[in-house]
Amino acid sequence: MTCSPSLGRRAVGLLLIVLAATASLVIGGATPKAHAAPTLSTVEPGVLTVGTEGTYTPFSYHENGTGPLTGFDVDVITDVAKKLGLRVKFVEASFDSLFPALEAGRFDLIANQISYSAERAAKYDLSDPYVESASVVVARSGDDSIRSVDDLRGKTAAQSLSSNYAEIAKAAGAVIEPVPGFDQAITLLRQGRVQATVNDELTVKDYLTRKKDKSVKIAATTSDKSRQVFAARKNSGLIPAINTEIAALRDDGTLDRTYAKYFDATATAPSAWSVVRSNLVPLLKSAITGTIPLTAISFVIGLAIALGVALARMSKRRIVSSVARLYISIIRGTPLLVQLFIIFYALPELGIVVSPFPAAIVAFSLNVGGYAAEIIRAAIESVPKGQWEAASTIGMNYTTTLRRIILPQATRTAVPPLSNTLISLVKDTSLASTILVTEMFRQAQIAAASTFDYLALYSTAALYYWVICLVLSFGQSRFEDRLRKYVAT
Repeated sequence: MTCSPSLGRRAVGLLLIVLAATASLVIGGATPKAHAAPTLSTVEPGVLTVGTEGTYTPFSYHENGTGPLTGFDVDVITDVAKKLGLRVKFVEASFDSLFPALEAGRFDLIANQISYSAERAAKYDLSDPYVESASVVVARSGDDSIRSVDDLRGKTAAQSLSSNYAEIAKAAGAVIEPVPGFDQAITLLRQGRVQATVNDELTVKDYLTRKKDKSVKIAATTSDKSRQVFAARKNSGLIPAINTEIAALRDDGTLDRTYAKYFDATATAPSAWSVVRSNLVPLLKSAITGTIPLTAISFVIGLAIALGVALARMSKRRIVSSVARLYISIIRGTPLLVQLFIIFYALPELGIVVSPFPAAIVAFSLNVGGYAAEIIRAAIESVPKGQWEAASTIGMNYTTTLRRIILPQATRTAVPPLSNTLISLVKDTSLASTILVTEMFRQAQIAAASTFDYLALYSTAALYYWVICLVLSFGQSRFEDRLRKYVAT
């Protein structure tokens, strides 16, 4: 098709405006990178910001998925913070995200049953141990081939890659099946997908007590004791004060009382229906406050980016079109998860720390812009060349022609594929849980981790996603009906 001679200049201008708006969103949600100081300084003054899983019973979890954050590690670090005169603030993330987030300055400390190791001590500041426990090998009840750690050789073990338990299994010769945490590992073991998992004895015994699961057993115990510590960035200046308070909690008996609270008591698991019933409202709330706003904002910004990139892609100026092609190639050629990690975990190395929700919006918007740009370009080019020429003969300039003649017709062509992009975005928002955003899927994970009712809770989350997509599909049909008035009959 033939476009106005000023298409290049206008496309460049529109693309620059859109990219500038996106950049302002990044800068607006960013704060300078905080460098560790050799004093008791924290990410947020007067607040000890603590990273934890929130899905690892009995150390860090939500009772039935709906209660406040609790657990042995949660109570201990809360008591430490009180003695230091600091308010504690918890940031929840998957285990494999905790150390990258710590290094990126997202929080001051990790409290999540971190085991001491020489490798970790070389890279992080580690506190004195506040509890010790053994590591155990868990196998299926009918499997008698595993009687010691050495029997893991050649067998498949489900482990979190960044945990010391993965190192134990790997050193024994096991094939590692990566999982986010213990709850997924034990589920794979129960289903017979793996042959073993190595984890903390206290965690495993708590699981067996809660679930009364006879399908798995403790098959072996390691010879060494695991010492649990808190981890901070190197040279943080926090550890000496924390060590002092750990010693005080041990001396006054607080640590023993906290231990008895979580490990000497018995517990029974609630029914699946009661768990689902108690999580219906929390899941709906997380959809309304997390999933839907994240989708809507990202899609609107992404469409603006896509329009600018599409016009630049159509430009006769080689430099302009080449830049647009490169942007599309990068976005479509890299996984969305990698884009999220670059924005959230890698940018802090350049001094740009973006808050979780804005970081997710930026990543999703840029991703939508890359995919939707080609949809919009194809839709514009599908409008007959005569439409441009007819508008020119009656004196319409490029902008007026695009706004009043071309885009209304192109929109009807673009609506179905753009609707598919929107629906995909609804589901892709579940990836935001990897960068500390609590949306609907993360809420389902939190609930499932403490109850192990995966089928019931994930099915409920799937039902919510389906309803949202049904509503969007209905809106798409109505919108297409309204656009038919632009089609000549």
